Order: sequence, then C-alpha cells, then structure tokens
Amino acid sequence: MASDPKMIPQSGLLSAEANEAAALAAFGGVLTVDLDAIIANWRKLEKTAVPAECSAVIKADAYGCGAAQVARALSKAGCKTFFVATIEEARKVRAAVPEPTIYVLGGYFQNTGEHYAQINCRPVIGDLNELAEWDVFCRRTGWNGGAAVHIDTGMNRLGLTLAEAQAIIPRINAGDHGITLVMSHLVSAEQLNSPVNAKQLASFRGIASEFSGVPAALANSSGIFLGAPFQFDLVRPGAALYGVNPTPEADNPMQPVVDLKARIVQTRNIERGESVGYGGTWTARRPTKLAIIAVGYADGYFRAASSNDGTRGAEVIVAGKRCPVAGRVSMDLIAIDITDLPPNAARRGHMVTLIGEGITVDELAHHFGTIGYEVLTSLGHRYARVYKGGNVEEPLTQPSSAQAAEQPPSPPPVEQPASPPPLPS
Repeated sequence: MASDPKMIPQSGLLSAEANEAAALAAFGGVLTVDLDAIIANWRKLEKTAVPAECSAVIKADAYGCGAAQVARALSKAGCKTFFVATIEEARKVRAAVPEPTIYVLGGYFQNTGEHYAQINCRPVIGDLNELAEWDVFCRRTGWNGGAAVHIDTGMNRLGLTLAEAQAIIPRINAGDHGITLVMSHLVSAEQLNSPVNAKQLASFRGIASEFSGVPAALANSSGIFLGAPFQFDLVRPGAALYGVNPTPEADNPMQPVVDLKARIVQTRNIERGESVGYGGTWTARRPTKLAIIAVGYADGYFRAASSNDGTRGAEVIVAGKRCPVAGRVSMDLIAIDITDLPPNAARRGHMVTLIGEGITVDELAHHFGTIGYEVLTSLGHRYARVYKGGNVEEPLTQPSSAQAAEQPPSPPPVEQPASPPPLPS
C-alpha cells in the first residue's frame, strides 16, 4: 500500500534542531569541534608570545578538526599566518581564507611553482636543490610571492645544514632574495630541562641573526612555554590549539576542543565466565551487562585501548559515569561493561562519550600508547561533524563532504623581480 505523501513529514517543515537530530541519527558517532575553544587557545598562546606574531599550524586537516573551518575562525580572530604540509592542503585553506599568508612545510619540488603562484602560498625550502629550482621558477615567471628557509639545528630531518645556511648568507644580504622567513624546529620542546633546547637555541640564534631583516621562527606549541628567548618574531603552535597539553610536566593550560560521542547499538547480558570479543581475552567475573558501541579502530579508536583479564583498558562515559571497555576493540564496535549503572540508564540508541566529560585527548592517548597528536589526526571519517562557535555558521558536515575540494581564487598579479645572485657552488 502506497503511503500518502501528505502524511510524510517534510524536512522543510521541521525545526533546525529536529533536522539536525534526524541527520545525526544516520551516523554511529558525532565529533563536535568547539571553534570558540580553538580561538581562546590561540589567543592565550598569542598573549604568551607577545610581541611575537602567533601563527597557526593547520596541517593534517587542522589535526583532524577541519582545516577550512579552523582557518576561517582563526582568520576572523586575527590570525594572519598559517602553516600546512602540502600544496593540496594549502589549496583547500586558500579557498576558505583569501587573505592570510600560507606556508607549505613539505618543501618545493621542480615544476610545482605554478601551483604556489596560483594560490599565492609560500614553500618552506630546506635543501639547496629546492632553493635553486625555486630561483629558476621565480626568474622565469617573475613570481615574487616569497618563501621560507628551514635550517636544521638538531632534528636531522628537513632543513639546510648550518654550513649550507651560512653559504647562502651573501645571497640573502645582497637583497631582493624573496626569503620572508627563516625557521627551525625544536627536538624536545616539551622537556623543560632538556639540554638540547639550549643547544638548538644557540645554533638558531647565531645563524638567524645573519639573515639580515628576515623574520625568524623557532617555537612550536611547547616551545612557546620555554620563554621569550625561544619566541623570536613568530611562533608556530599546532597541537596546543586543539587542546593537547603543550606542557606535559604541568597542568594543561589549554581548553578542550573536541567532544566525541558514539551510539549504543545493542545492550546484552552475559553470565559469569563468558568471554567477550575476538580471542575471548576478557572474561566476565560476575553476571554482566554490556553495551555495544558503534565505533572501532576504523574510526580512530585504537585497538590498544582493549582490555583483557589482566589489564584494564580505556573508559567511556555512559549516563554520566565511567565504564570500562570489555574485551578487544574491533574494527567497527567496542563492548562496554555497564553492569554498575542503574537499570535503563543506557539503552539502544543512547550516545556515550569517548572524548569529553573529563576524558581528555591526552588521557585517551595514554591508553592508546601514543600522543594526543596521533589521536586527533586518526579520528575517522565516518563521524558526523558538528562545529560550534567561532562566529561562523557551519552546517552539519557529513564525512564525504569533508573531502570536497574547493576552487582556489585567481592568482594575484606578479611583478618582475631582479634576478638573485647565483647560489654558491
């Protein structure tokens, strides 16, 4: 029998809250990002680093929080410089914010100059070959959009050696060099008393002072809290913006940013002596009530959070109380022991909290055997995403739409610069 169309509720007739509730019901989990908290964290870091400029690192989709949304919110709050990892990340950020400076940390590759010019962003150059290729592109096209030079002071990852950096000083001091930033990266900034910090600071201060008139940047999130000598002209916070503790030897000065909830798909009772999950590694020691939650390691809830008969795993908040994981985390599901909750406190369809209500990203990282950075950047794409605050109206973001590329703005006009002096042989 066909239904009468007039009897079917139309989404246009529902309130915004009802429409959102209906949309959220289609997902096993909901990730809420508090843009106001990100702004508050950025302002705290900015104040700590005064008079240095405070930029924002929004690589890896703003550590899993949504690069476009975070860039718009921080740009409105006054952030003028962003760092990403790849040109494609820069393209998406530029579509969201047309004005700020964007640096690409991954470096410059031959034949990619047009991409930088098209969206008006700047490579972070860490190799003499990159610098030579960049110079060729700039001379050929007249592009003068600028670039950063990365100097390695101890990480032994990316960057010119100190000797290579010293060799290009004459080129820098000759003028019209197009270098807009000189930077390095700290190895152990989260360790206040690490002797490596002082060694890197001395090396960077010495070489940066020879880049006449070029702003310098050394401090990441934790480096900001090492004090004014580390802050130079610009600081580059990343994880701290998203609530990860930049001072692990002290209380977290940052506000929490993400709240992660997942849905109960079933509750069930088992008898004492029965096992739960793959491998049967967790055994009920009493008659036990379980809640099965629609999240797993495919959603970024690591298998390391599992429990067994000898080890307690992570916890989630169910009806306001902490309840432990029971057994192994599987790809799409976890089991939670809810035996101690009042009857009917947790039912099919209810949401439980995996991050939030006192469970921090850093706590979950401890159970995962990793760091908060990895927790945030691993949050899966099967969650519905909700943004609040930031003076930005953001609709419910479905996982697939988070990957959609936006068209970049047209590149600005360029002027013909004078050819820079050749690189040293």
